[in-house]
Amino acid sequence: MVDNSTLMAETGRSLLVDSSILDSKITETPKEKIFAASTSDGEEEMPPIETRVVVVQEAAKCKELLNALEEIKVPYIKAESVEEYRDTESPEFETVFVIADFHAPVFNDLYKADCRVLGPPIVMDCARKGEALPFSCRPLYCASMLNLVLCFTGFRKKEELVKLVTLVHHMGGIIRRDFSSKVTHLVANSTQGDKFRVAVSLGTPIMKAEWIYKSWERRNEIDFCAANEEFKNEFKVPPFQDCMLSFLGFSDEEQKSMEEMTEMQGGQHLPVGDERCTHLIVEENTVKDLPFEPSQSLYVVKQEWFWGSIQMDARAGESMYLFEKADSPELKTSVSQLSLNTPNSNRKRRRLRETLAQLTRETDMSPFPPRKRPSAEHSLSMGSLLDISNTPEASITCGETPKSSCMKPSKNSTPLPPKQSARWQVAKELYQTESNYVDILTTIIQVFQVPLEKEGQLGGPILAPEEIKTIFGSIPDILDVHIKIKEDLEDLMINWTESKSIGDIFLKYSKDLLKTYPPFVNFFEMSKETITKCEKQKPRFHAFLKINQAKPECGRQSLAELLIRPVQRLPSVALLLNDLKKHTAEDNPDKATLERAIESLKEVMTHINEDKRKTEAQRQIFDVVYEVDGCPANLLSSHRSLIQRLETVALGDDLCDRGEQVTLFLFNDCLEVARKRHKVIGGFKSPHGHTRPPASLKHIVLMPLSQIKKVLDIRETEGLSTGSRRAKNSASVGTATKHLR
Repeated sequence: MVDNSTLMAETGRSLLVDSSILDSKITETPKEKIFAASTSDGEEEMPPIETRVVVVQEAAKCKELLNALEEIKVPYIKAESVEEYRDTESPEFETVFVIADFHAPVFNDLYKADCRVLGPPIVMDCARKGEALPFSCRPLYCASMLNLVLCFTGFRKKEELVKLVTLVHHMGGIIRRDFSSKVTHLVANSTQGDKFRVAVSLGTPIMKAEWIYKSWERRNEIDFCAANEEFKNEFKVPPFQDCMLSFLGFSDEEQKSMEEMTEMQGGQHLPVGDERCTHLIVEENTVKDLPFEPSQSLYVVKQEWFWGSIQMDARAGESMYLFEKADSPELKTSVSQLSLNTPNSNRKRRRLRETLAQLTRETDMSPFPPRKRPSAEHSLSMGSLLDISNTPEASITCGETPKSSCMKPSKNSTPLPPKQSARWQVAKELYQTESNYVDILTTIIQVFQVPLEKEGQLGGPILAPEEIKTIFGSIPDILDVHIKIKEDLEDLMINWTESKSIGDIFLKYSKDLLKTYPPFVNFFEMSKETITKCEKQKPRFHAFLKINQAKPECGRQSLAELLIRPVQRLPSVALLLNDLKKHTAEDNPDKATLERAIESLKEVMTHINEDKRKTEAQRQIFDVVYEVDGCPANLLSSHRSLIQRLETVALGDDLCDRGEQVTLFLFNDCLEVARKRHKVIGGFKSPHGHTRPPASLKHIVLMPLSQIKKVLDIRETEGLSTGSRRAKNSASVGTATKHLR
């Protein structure tokens, strides 16, 4: 392929060589210092060489450029022709040509003469930073790709590759022929090949050639950087470029959703059996055999490959996800994700082996590490003493113990008590459900939260830190408390006697429960809303959920379904403790302790409900503030709550026009009066991040309830005209509204 050979420009210069050494000379050191250093050990010191700038043709008309040269304090000459300066080798001057058009004939002449050529943007950038003009061995127009290291793959047309390499050099970029971990961007014209596969494994951004062309179009923008994330993301190679996918074994709704996702990610979808298909995506849980014999060129993969590619934002290696029929050999022989095609020469084979060995040392190559067996730390080792096979939450198993919590392994098994009392049975159920609950929380953290928070994710972060915090809240703190409760319950069950106190365990951790639960439960609805919003707006998060929710430790439950468990746990524990109390003898000391434990749990739940009510009340006040334009800021108060909203009509013209619709917001200590806005403009976000409609009401007055003397409830009755309606049901009310007139 062309990208593995050395390309030669018209002047005979090598373009696609490892240019890092040459490009390292793009420094801020003036050339005269280099010459001075090289002669310092000689018998005779050379005179200092001064940089002289020749501003050519159109560039000489740019006032901003000339001002920049004056700021750098470099002498310059305006010239229409460069002939008298091009061939003059002066021992006193190092000539730098500044040209506005790198496609003009004068540029080609200077380039062939091996002259030092700069573009106006790089000069103005140096002036702004207070730096000297860079010394570059190649023409340098701007700094849009400065410090970027690019590698190319899949380009078969020599002319196109020469053009791309030249533009990268003009923008200050570095070219490497061989891919390594030092490459910052791979420019790909194909999703096949060794370089592409290694780039996917390293998480190196894979770009279209259009990225370079569009960057060059913006070459005159001094502040522009080609590595800007927002700009760069427009030109990433989509995961399913060059792929034609078919789907087998999915429901109509699932298949439609996956086909839409395929188009969004740059691919096409075809009916099953179409010969043009490159990938057949199989739902391995429903499909046991294929309806046809696949061709050698067709990849038959599990759906995890589909979602994994979207999550990584790059096409994943198929060999890790091949679908195999039951009791049959593999559908297709495939090499490892990172195995390389056998080179045609020993030199290439040796170079590729060395590159692969280097990359293996530098980074973990697999984008999806192999799944680990569920940790033994969370499996019960109490033998037949605690058989949890039929417990309500036994379907959820856990993975690796979270690093944030320290958990002891289970104790050795002990023989069953001679007779299993009803109290023991309830205590066993309490322990079983507590153990399973700890497993669920561990799964939430290890399968979902930790991967989302991990740095260096392939394709970049899936969610923003604030979104992760909103979704998971205080789950790690809740887990820490319940691991301790589980350990205490386990120790109690191993050393069981009827006099053992279970109530003491929950009394011991009641303050911790009170501290950790309200922040999560009160904002659980916001957590669900954030999950729904991100899943719709971020395909990579949707793919992440699809991959992880299919894992055995999740029990095929969604993240939202798992997150509701903390909301349900305390009421469930209270019921079990109440049942335990019923089966505890009156003379058992744990009877009174259980009553206190139940009361402590009720206090926690009451606090949660009260806290939630206050939170909701505050949100209602925020709603009023955002709905009413000009609403006084002092309406926001921690002790204030909204009681009622009332739509009415003004009977007088003191505060607004007679007959105008008026909205009353009755709070526990004041009354906000507002009217409908005649002109609605603007829009904004609430403190919770939700986009809100513009204010529809206009503030009139905010009055304390102490100023209100009387309330009149005016009702319409049949048979009475509007003019003869009378005030009825006059009453003295503690929280009242004022009759407007």
